[in-house]
This record gives sequence, structure tokens and C-alpha cells, in this order.
Amino acid sequence: MKPGQTQRRPWIVGVSGASGTPYAAAVLRSLLDAGESVDLVVSRASRLTLLDETGLPFRDAHWRGDLRAWLERGADGKPGTFDVSGEHLDGVRHWSAGDLAAGPSSGSYPAKGMLIVPASTACVAGVALGLSKDLLQRAASVTLKEGRKLVVAVRETPLNGQTLRHLVSLDDAGAVVLPASPAFYAGATHIQDLVDFVAGRALDAAGVEHGLYRRWKGELGSGSRDATT
Repeated sequence: MKPGQTQRRPWIVGVSGASGTPYAAAVLRSLLDAGESVDLVVSRASRLTLLDETGLPFRDAHWRGDLRAWLERGADGKPGTFDVSGEHLDGVRHWSAGDLAAGPSSGSYPAKGMLIVPASTACVAGVALGLSKDLLQRAASVTLKEGRKLVVAVRETPLNGQTLRHLVSLDDAGAVVLPASPAFYAGATHIQDLVDFVAGRALDAAGVEHGLYRRWKGELGSGSRDATT
């Protein structure tokens, strides 16, 4: 480090293979807008989901361009919805999911915490059981053992007993279990509003400021009034 520089302490964002890649995009955009550094881990399964949901690839050798195209796309699939500059992406460091020697695989690597958005049931099981079969699971295990914030945005329905037990184990270990369940009191009029609500709640759990959704004010009907103005 050069004199006067502060140590980089990123949020680790893991994207697993569950449906819900727009949730991940909203979280990533908001972290970068907030001036946070991000270490990104995109699982092999999630790349298939991303391709299916958006038509976009995510390749290790071209991750920067692929990430920019992904973050610029709205939840409705429309490209160019968001303006994502190269300066935004300067805050991102990408690690291959198969790189178990990567920085986030060690507890001595400085990080603020981790968000898994979305989290598949397979990912939930792997983290709950401490399998560390890839970098995403290993980074989550490290986050727990170091006592850092871990937010798990599980995206599956219905949930069977086995997955529920895994989620209880994660809660017992100190993780925040956050089902990707959008609310409607914020006056949503577009699919992006519903996505942003879930992303905003994940960021709330991590303690990151954002302006993704209208917060409850204790006034019945205020959401519907705001939506029509």
C-alpha cells in the first residue's frame, strides 16, 4: 500500500444457480453506487441461469464486459436500462468460482462480509454443511467463522424440511436468512420495483445505505397513493 491509502475491504457477492439474477444485479449496482468495493464470485450453475434469464454469457476471460452488459439490463430484460460506467466497475474484483486459492478463501483476507444473492437450496446446503465445494461456499464458510455478516437471499419455493433445517443451521451460525420475497406496500408498478425491494432488504441486512424502495411510514394506503402520483 502507498502512503495515505486505506486498505481495500470489499463486500463479497456470491451469485448461485437459483433463478433471480436480477436480484444480484440490483445488489451489485447499489453497492457500487454506494462507493463500496465488491469481490464477485459467480458460480458455474448461475452462469447457465444468467444465460437463460437474460441471454447474456458470463465468462472469466471477458468478465468485465459481460458484467457491464448484465448490470445495464433491467429486470424486464430491456438492455441499456441502467448506466454503468467503467469507473463503476473499477470497484469490482472478479474471482473464478473454481479458484480455491483466491483471496476470499482465507480468513486473513480483509472483507466486510458477504451476500449470496440469489442463494439456491444446493448452495444453502453446502454452506450449512461446510462443504466448501467451490469458492462461493468456501467464502461463505470463512465469513461465518470470522464472525462477519453473511446475508443469504434464498430463492426457492416451496421449501422442504431438509432445506428448512439447513436454513435454521445458518441462522444458528449467525447468518441472516433473507427469503427473496418482495412486498407490495411500497407501491410497486414495475417488475424492477419488486426486484429492488428484495435487493434493498438484503442491503439493509448488510447495513449498506441505499434508496431502492419506499420505506413504510405507518400510513395505510400511502404506497398506492405514491404509485398514482
